[in-house]
Amino acid sequence: MIFENNIAFARSLDEQDTLAGMRNEFLFPEQNNKQFIYLCGNSLGLQPKVAKDVLHRQLDNWKNLAVEGWFDGQEPWMFYHKELKKLMAPIVGAIPAEVCPMNTLTVNLHLLMVSFYQPKGNKYKIIMEAGAFPSDQYAIESQVKFHGFNADDAIIEVKPREGEYILRTEDIVRTIEEHGDEIALVLFGGINYFTGQWFDMEAITKAGHKVGAKVGFDLAHAAGNVPLKLHDWDIDFACWCSYKYQNSGPGGISGIFVHEKHFADASLHRFAGWWGYNEAQRFKMEKGFVPETGADGWQISCTQVMPMALYHASLTLFEKAGFMDALRNKSKTLTSYLFYIINEVNKELGEEQYKIITPQNEEDRGAQVSIIAKANGKAIFDHLVANHVLGDWREPNVIRLSPVPMYNSFEDVYLTGELLLAVARNI
Repeated sequence: MIFENNIAFARSLDEQDTLAGMRNEFLFPEQNNKQFIYLCGNSLGLQPKVAKDVLHRQLDNWKNLAVEGWFDGQEPWMFYHKELKKLMAPIVGAIPAEVCPMNTLTVNLHLLMVSFYQPKGNKYKIIMEAGAFPSDQYAIESQVKFHGFNADDAIIEVKPREGEYILRTEDIVRTIEEHGDEIALVLFGGINYFTGQWFDMEAITKAGHKVGAKVGFDLAHAAGNVPLKLHDWDIDFACWCSYKYQNSGPGGISGIFVHEKHFADASLHRFAGWWGYNEAQRFKMEKGFVPETGADGWQISCTQVMPMALYHASLTLFEKAGFMDALRNKSKTLTSYLFYIINEVNKELGEEQYKIITPQNEEDRGAQVSIIAKANGKAIFDHLVANHVLGDWREPNVIRLSPVPMYNSFEDVYLTGELLLAVARNI
């Protein structure tokens, strides 16, 4: 597509957008009676308008049914997670039995590593991306220490080449191959939180399996953002939060994926709890853990009804939007337009005031575009917020802008470019 740097063109793209109506399903923050251009869905998605009604319905169930709500009503809490599983599976490319909503992200990462990080002999090391989100770094470090290893030895980080921001797939694969005899687990983010790079998850999985390692992904920035095929890519496990691109609210419930090939593997360790016990026999209260089949068998604590209700509210909007294909098509055009607008701003300024560190290739990124300002980055970010453009700032010098296809418009992108130009000229 040949883009144009004017608001009429941006509005023409919005008029052609078949998903434009989805914007009306969400509530935008306001300040001084003016609505924000919200470009921070990579940190916290907007509130769906339906969320309040869905949550109130469950509050009414609690009010009217009390403990009987576990088994009575239109959506008995005992089985509520199954409604979500049907809607979660298409978002991550899984079968419903392979996914389950439960806990929070880092808790699930630990629980899954109990099962899939089983060091034996010389195969005790973990390969991960350098610069992963701190929570992943801390979780992996603590897991290797729990098994008695030194983190500096047991963790291999793959870094971008000198002077580059993006990891090359061939470097990841080569590192896996070079250390194959030592690797027990390959654990990457699906999309890097800092640069917005979408890793070649299928290639990484194949390389990890080739050397006999298990392969897992933290999909915090990928689930609900890009189309995933966790089952077809033969990924062993994954987990994600739901409050970013899936709009489930602050601290929203997490989700897990366990490939069906592992369902009957009794050699996998797991930390067990009553809610993961075989559903048909659960209330017999017998000793000896017998897991429920599928990802549900990794549950520990009972259904978190209110967080699930908020997640359910957003998942129904993904269904309304046609799940990931339509969203992805719009997302690629939105980010390409943002790339174009930022480059036009740099042309107007006569220098590269805003350096884009997100991959140029649209197939290697999601909805996020990360930029580094040549000077005064934090002041520029603060000026954006003061003028009703809300992205987010990541130390030491990155502004992240995330036009989310579910609720952002092409006009949002154009107006953000206008403000980036104005602030660079005046700051």
